[in-house]
Amino acid sequence: MKRQWKFIVVLIAGVISLIFEFGLHASTLFVTPILKLQMNPQAIIIDILGIWISVLLLIKIFNDWKSGRYGVDILAVIAIVSTILINNYWAEWMILVMSTGGETLADYATGQASKELRSLLNNTPRIATKLVNGKISEVNVEDLKIGDIVLIKPGQQVPVDGENVKGDSSFDQSSLTGESVPVAKKPGDELMSGSVNGDAAVQMKVTKAAKDSEYQSIVALVKSAQAQPAKFVKMADRYAVPFTIISLIIGGVAWAVSGDATRFAEVMVVASPCPLLIAAPVALVSGMSSMSAHHIIVKSGPTLEKLARAKTFAFDKTGTLTENQLVIDQIIPEGDGLSKEELQSLAASVEQQSSHVIASSLVKATDSSLIKPVTNLKETTAQGVEGDVDGKHVKVGKLSFVAPDHEKIAVTSTAVFVSVDGKFAGYITMMDEIRPETAETIAKLKRQGAEDIMMLTGDHMQVAEKVGKKAGISDIRANLLPAEKIKAIKEVPKDLRPVVMTGDGVNDAPSLTAADVGIAMGAKGATAASESADAVIMVNDLSKVNDAVAISKHTMKVANIDVLTAIGVVIIIELIAFTGVIPAFWGAILQEVVDMITISLGLLAKTKPSNKQFGLEAKCIIFCGKLNKGLKKAQVR
Repeated sequence: MKRQWKFIVVLIAGVISLIFEFGLHASTLFVTPILKLQMNPQAIIIDILGIWISVLLLIKIFNDWKSGRYGVDILAVIAIVSTILINNYWAEWMILVMSTGGETLADYATGQASKELRSLLNNTPRIATKLVNGKISEVNVEDLKIGDIVLIKPGQQVPVDGENVKGDSSFDQSSLTGESVPVAKKPGDELMSGSVNGDAAVQMKVTKAAKDSEYQSIVALVKSAQAQPAKFVKMADRYAVPFTIISLIIGGVAWAVSGDATRFAEVMVVASPCPLLIAAPVALVSGMSSMSAHHIIVKSGPTLEKLARAKTFAFDKTGTLTENQLVIDQIIPEGDGLSKEELQSLAASVEQQSSHVIASSLVKATDSSLIKPVTNLKETTAQGVEGDVDGKHVKVGKLSFVAPDHEKIAVTSTAVFVSVDGKFAGYITMMDEIRPETAETIAKLKRQGAEDIMMLTGDHMQVAEKVGKKAGISDIRANLLPAEKIKAIKEVPKDLRPVVMTGDGVNDAPSLTAADVGIAMGAKGATAASESADAVIMVNDLSKVNDAVAISKHTMKVANIDVLTAIGVVIIIELIAFTGVIPAFWGAILQEVVDMITISLGLLAKTKPSNKQFGLEAKCIIFCGKLNKGLKKAQVR
């Protein structure tokens, strides 16, 4: 709680004043020569404190005005000054409690709302058990080097990314991948930092330094999100001018009608802006916390506002709308030389040791019984591989590599060509496999109000159209270079903005930056995409884009309703104070009750909305957006 020290000072001043109130009630220190008011020690203490808080608020107000912002802190200053002038020092003290206590409550509520974010930071692995020549030593995680052997005991976190070299166990990866069931890991399997070991000890070889490991990358993104201050109060500031004017009018009329300045002070006390200032921050931080709980890291509050209003969504194709795994489309032998099965068997056998995505996809798509031993294996970078299978010399790769004299073959998708003993034998085409959740995600985005959904890809139009048809996307832009993707995003009309771009690769980073909101999908480590994005989905699940939009809409609905509720309740209390039935002291206490109501409403943003709420939330956001737009125009005038 960064600001609780002011609240503590106010409370201590109140205790001291109470001692004077009951111990020296009849005493008089002096009579002010100007206002001719009898001043007790407790009044002096509270008045000095009130002047000090007022000066701090005035400095803040002045700085806000210089930056073109018009906040509601002026009402708090007016309330403090009013109670000083009518010598109601206990009402003044309650206003100070309300003002500084409101800040403290906001800090506390923010801390509660962001506990999922903080749990990531608090659970960061710091100590590792290193094995050196059979001896165990405790070392800092940052001191681990690639190749070190680390012992992972039952119940311990994996400190850095590595490879299991000894022992079988299951690991809880829920904080990283969202998988609810522990995953079995045997020697040779990858272990992710942050996952928790089950009931058997294993030994792991370090494959990545701490700063490059998975969990630490997530923590770095969370720290980045916390380091970027969200401009939360701006939402409340949109209502500041009309709220201030209404409150001053009610207070002024109460003074004029009653002929008593005390009535004005009573109205100003209940007009304190604390609930208005608390509402938006608590709701937006709660929304960011809800995002984190769903494995989505949002780097700033404004991202939530833009996501809630987004009208256009753009997606990269490969690795975003589709899997990072290719599937076989067609197997086309040359003439009557080989059967389709034989052609696939020879190609997969030669490719079995290659790490290229096309090679691994081909091998994965081939039955293991068809994959045969290969000898004299040789790989030519960016061209292909060759080797001997069953006494035949097989080449697999580009046409210019396997059969340079063969006439060109027009293909509209990824293809690998095959030659056997120097003779062209045919080719295999590969295609992207659409994610199982893609079509449903696109459909839900449309139901949530998306007016245009684009696919931006560098692939051929024929391939893109196949994916687009399955995904339910009609606006397809193919054969695009990274610069052309940026141009497509920038050319989106103003009435179809904000634009949200989702991608997963390094080549998507410029597009994510160009969009109003960039989402890095399924980011692994501190990639260029995750660094450039406004939000990062930490699991390989496209449906999280839909969740991000749903949570944002729900959060903004809660924030707007909370602000409007705070204003409505405060104005009702002002009208009651207008009649003179609420003394200033009790008016200040009522304000604390309103603060608690406001915080409670704001924390509702942590709950995930159901699909049934989308229509109501969209209407609420449209209404609040129009109201905010009207208030902005009024302020400009």
